[in-house]
Amino acid sequence: MQTLRPALVPLLLFCCALTAAAAPKVHTVTLGVTRKVPYTPPEATAETRAGDAITLKVRPLLVDGLRREWTVGDLHDVTDRSFTIRRAMRLNDALPGEQPKWTWQPGPWLLVDRVSGHIAALHLPAFDAAVSEVAWFRDYAAYCGITTTARGGLVAVVAQLGARKAVAESLISKWPLVPAPRPACGPARWERTPMRATLTPTGGAAVTFAVVGTSSLIEEGDSDE
Repeated sequence: MQTLRPALVPLLLFCCALTAAAAPKVHTVTLGVTRKVPYTPPEATAETRAGDAITLKVRPLLVDGLRREWTVGDLHDVTDRSFTIRRAMRLNDALPGEQPKWTWQPGPWLLVDRVSGHIAALHLPAFDAAVSEVAWFRDYAAYCGITTTARGGLVAVVAQLGARKAVAESLISKWPLVPAPRPACGPARWERTPMRATLTPTGGAAVTFAVVGTSSLIEEGDSDE
C-alpha cells in the first residue's frame, strides 16, 4: 500500500512560498538626526552673502535605514500611514566662471507612505518655494503662492491632495512687489467647525475661505477681489 505523506511536504512548501510572495513587504520610514547646513535666503544681498553665515536645520528621510531625501521643517500626518514633509535641496550658488559654491534651500513638499516606503513630490498649485509657507489641516494645504498668467500675481490658495486644481484661489496683489515683503504672507490659520482657512498677506487684508467638501467659498468682507 502506498503512502501519500511524502507528497504533502513539497505541496506545503509550495503553498508557503506562494504566501510569502503574496505578502507585501513593510518598510521602515524614519527621520534622522537634525544637522545645520549653510543657507542663502532668496532676499540675500551681496553684503549679507559675504557676512555671517545663515544656517538651515535639515534631517535625512530614511527608508529601511538608507537616506532617500533631505528634509526641512516638521512633518504633517495626513493619515495613519502617510505624511507630508518639505524637501531640502542642495544647490550650486556659483555664477558662471566661479568655483562651485553649495548652499541649501527649502524645496517642494513630499508625500511619504510609511508602509510602502514610496515618496512622491507634491505639485501644489501656484506653490513657490521662495514665497509659500504651507499650513496643513487633514489633506488640505493653505498658503500664498505665485501665478504667472496675465492676470496673475500673489494669490491665496487652498489645495487638496489628489486634486489637480486648487480648491480655492484668490488674487491678493500683483507680483513682484517692490520692495518685496518677507514673508509675503503670515502663516495660515485653520478652523475645524466650520472648516475655514484664513490667510493674511503682509500689510494687506485677510482672506478667509470656507471649505465645503471639495470646494471653497470666499467669505464676504474678507477680500476686495
